[in-house]
Amino acid sequence: MGLSDDIKKYKAAIYIRVSKDDGDKMESNSISNQRTLIRSYLENKPDIEICSERVDDGYSGVSFDRPAVKAMLSDIRDGSVNCVIVKDLSRFGRNYIETGRYIEQLFPFMGVRFIAINDGFDSACKQSQADDMIIPFKNLINDAYSRDISVKVRSGQNIRRIRGDYIGAFPLYGYFRSEENKYKLEIDQYAAMTIRDIFRWKIQGMSNQGIAKRLNTMGILSPLEYKRMLGWAYSTSFQLQPVAKWSAASVMRILKNEIYTGTMIQGKESSPNYKVKKRFKKPQTEWIKVADTHEAIISKDDFFLVKRLLAADTRTSPDNDDLHLFSGLLKCAGCNHGMVRRPVKSGGKTYVYYMCRTQKEDKNKCSGKCRIDEIRLTACVLKILQKQIETSCDMIEIMDYINSLPFKQVDVKKADLRIEKKQEEYSCCQKLMIELYEDYKKGIVNRENYVAWKLNYEENCHQIEEAVQILKQERWNLINNYELQNRWIEEFKRNKNISELSRPLLASLIERIDVIDKNNIKVYFTFRR
Repeated sequence: MGLSDDIKKYKAAIYIRVSKDDGDKMESNSISNQRTLIRSYLENKPDIEICSERVDDGYSGVSFDRPAVKAMLSDIRDGSVNCVIVKDLSRFGRNYIETGRYIEQLFPFMGVRFIAINDGFDSACKQSQADDMIIPFKNLINDAYSRDISVKVRSGQNIRRIRGDYIGAFPLYGYFRSEENKYKLEIDQYAAMTIRDIFRWKIQGMSNQGIAKRLNTMGILSPLEYKRMLGWAYSTSFQLQPVAKWSAASVMRILKNEIYTGTMIQGKESSPNYKVKKRFKKPQTEWIKVADTHEAIISKDDFFLVKRLLAADTRTSPDNDDLHLFSGLLKCAGCNHGMVRRPVKSGGKTYVYYMCRTQKEDKNKCSGKCRIDEIRLTACVLKILQKQIETSCDMIEIMDYINSLPFKQVDVKKADLRIEKKQEEYSCCQKLMIELYEDYKKGIVNRENYVAWKLNYEENCHQIEEAVQILKQERWNLINNYELQNRWIEEFKRNKNISELSRPLLASLIERIDVIDKNNIKVYFTFRR
């Protein structure tokens, strides 16, 4: 005989949740254990029919912004579910206010039966006055437990930050986790080469966009794609394209990251409390900085030199990847504001002048007479530098030091390693093509997917081949002294003096140049202190 017609048939959704963040005992609260307990409970409940099972694996009970909860509420709204069953109240939620709102207001209003098995709660049964007090009290205890766990986790993380331990989910680009200690960083020599090049090119005067373009042309994988190649399940909110390329923004993030100097910086972001997961940026005074926690990729001198260059106005025109010679270095002596470069055409020729930005916008805001032509400025700065080097340095010692720097050998080795890595990528891509063909022959992959993936692999192989050719050309240039830094060093050795200004020279030696008028300037050297 079937179920009596006057007994209401409930369409139930089983809800299961487990999360390490809440301090769950993973064995007793495992998904399989919760499922078994609930289904065993329903074996002698003919009035309840299981219609769906919703699982939130790895989601905290503090927030109700969970995928399975949202799906279950959607089922309730469209009428396919009118009963929710959980192992206990803590599985449904650990937020006292929100859990109470659902159980005491929303579910009764929507005609939904709620059952928490281990807590002995069934909203279809008449509740005693004691139950009306106990259920809110249990929700409060669950909420307090979650708060206590959150405080302990935050405290533990803060202690590790103060000790200089790295607690990020993934090591940042340029480092691996130490195999002996997962909280320590070790240099990834391959990625570190790229980071050193980025800083070197910036000091030489390249713009961020120019550096990004050069890296993409050389076929150097962006940080995101490099981490994917290593097999890391890594994602970022910065990616805008299916295949992440280097961009001016990604170059800037590397140039501004002090971690590359061996200083651990953490605690830049936080959330208001354990119930609100939205992150906010903390002021720099609250960051936790610990020096010398790991091996540096970039010297502190180079980092702070680049930091100074970034603080200056170093914009370029859209068609130019390199900075102008004096970009970001010129200041008006009258108002201490930057100078702007202004080309002027006259008599079929182009003359370049630098003028005060403030005067350009409003002549009444600056009393100075800061306007100087580029030819006069260049000659004047060159003469000052020549005199400074002549009076301050022993040129023979400088030349001996420069001769001892193994620029060429180091860069050639880097080029060799990059070529080797690209060839490994090519071999990997060829292997994937072979495996794809075998899957196609076995019927695992249909023809449409086979053709699409095969074209994708072939395009990747073609791009890798082009990158290898560019790297080989750069290696040839290095060996034959075509690299910019080598040409500059050779010229310096030949003349035993500076005969021409270059962006790397100015960036390294000069902090700023104050323009007083068209005939007078004041140069501040980086080493003046």
